[in-house]
Amino acid sequence: MSAIRIAGRTRVFEHMMTTNSLNTIHGTYEKLDTHAKALRINIDKRRYGTFAEIGAGQEVVRWFFRVGGASGTIAKSISAYDMSVSDAIYGGCDRYVSRQRLEAMLDHEYQLNLDRLMPDRGDSSAFFAFADTVAARNFSGTNESHGWMGVRFQVFPRDEASQITLHVRMLDKENLLQQEALGIIGVNLLYGAFYFNQEPEQLLESLQDGLAPGRIEIDMIEFAGIGFRQVDNRLAALKLVQLGLSDAAMFDASGKALQPSEVFRKRPVLVERGSFHPVTNVNVDMMRAAEETFASELPPEDKDNIVRVMELTMKNLLTGEKVDHRDFLARADLMAACGMTVLISDYFEYYRLAAYLNQHTKKRIGIVMGAASVRELFDPKYYTHLDGGILESFGRLFKHELKVYVYPFLNPELQKLETVDNLEVNPLLSKLYGHLADHGYLVQLKNYRDDCLGIFSRDVLNKIQKNIPGWEASVPEEVAKLIHQKCFFGYKAHR
Repeated sequence: MSAIRIAGRTRVFEHMMTTNSLNTIHGTYEKLDTHAKALRINIDKRRYGTFAEIGAGQEVVRWFFRVGGASGTIAKSISAYDMSVSDAIYGGCDRYVSRQRLEAMLDHEYQLNLDRLMPDRGDSSAFFAFADTVAARNFSGTNESHGWMGVRFQVFPRDEASQITLHVRMLDKENLLQQEALGIIGVNLLYGAFYFNQEPEQLLESLQDGLAPGRIEIDMIEFAGIGFRQVDNRLAALKLVQLGLSDAAMFDASGKALQPSEVFRKRPVLVERGSFHPVTNVNVDMMRAAEETFASELPPEDKDNIVRVMELTMKNLLTGEKVDHRDFLARADLMAACGMTVLISDYFEYYRLAAYLNQHTKKRIGIVMGAASVRELFDPKYYTHLDGGILESFGRLFKHELKVYVYPFLNPELQKLETVDNLEVNPLLSKLYGHLADHGYLVQLKNYRDDCLGIFSRDVLNKIQKNIPGWEASVPEEVAKLIHQKCFFGYKAHR
């Protein structure tokens, strides 16, 4: 706890915060606004550093100048707007609103702080460098309003560096409102870094403080360095979606946080949705078969550039109203063992997933699903909230030449192989189904493995949990090995 002398009395601030950024003061709870957060940082004698902002004014540092006491916090404030000036300071780059540019800014400014300030105040100051590079709404309103923001900092004087990096999309329609939102989230980020670094979930929750829903979206955040050595960035991605900070978040097979527009940009995308509880041979074969067919339909320059994604929806992760983090990480580990990029989304409806992907790429998009899921896709009950019902849904889903690649379903009750050609859907929608099939929107996969057709993840999970032998044959070798080693899903190793 740190004590600050104000007007002859002591006000005690709890070092760590409770949910929703509540400070404990004399046993009561007080929610801190942006002004109070900036002021607390300014009067914290440990914090000293640099602000470097490009693209939407100096909206973050403005808060620290405005509240007073900035001389105790700000070593330098800089805005290198001109590209030539920016390149002269930070080096050249392909795109100015990019992670590459943000990292160059943080590298340069943080090192300058150490070189210039360490000899005189290294024992008493915890240095930081804050940076953002942003494209706010332009005069004609034709650009994407987004940016990169980050802080590199010492938790304690002479500590090794820690860092938080995030990508933000600004959703306000007016430039001034976007600037305001950017300033608020920047203060929230700094405050969270300094005072919530031991409670990353609270840090993530606090990023929304002072911002009404629908003003910003954070679709990527990454924690790095000594202060966050216990943080799993896959859980951070999950939390972004849980908190409503974003409708989707991504990470790769190594667990590295990904920014979707950078991953999908100018690349064809193939997505498989599932519970992956666990990943089975049929999941892997669905992706393989779909990718072979999908690639055969692409121009030569795109064939080797496909982004393959396994998607988990929040609906598939929730148990009641909660997500079991250990269960989620187990699934993520198994998908990683198969070399897959993972997308977590709140897009229960497929047309919303399609719209999301179309925001980020103009190349071909494919969705692979089993025939049983296609039947469910034609159930009108899922579209009663749309004015145009199922027709509106399919109109959105199959825009921009999107195709659904259908893996056959071996009906265990009828022992019948269901395919695009014989799948029975709601009789009232049979002509719509026929239209989509005849025009190539529903593509039957023929290159499947017969030995995968009888595998169902729920049966495999049941065998794992009950320690019934033989389940290993239904999952990839690397998946079985991990389940054995880490006892995922309640597996009990034989003694």
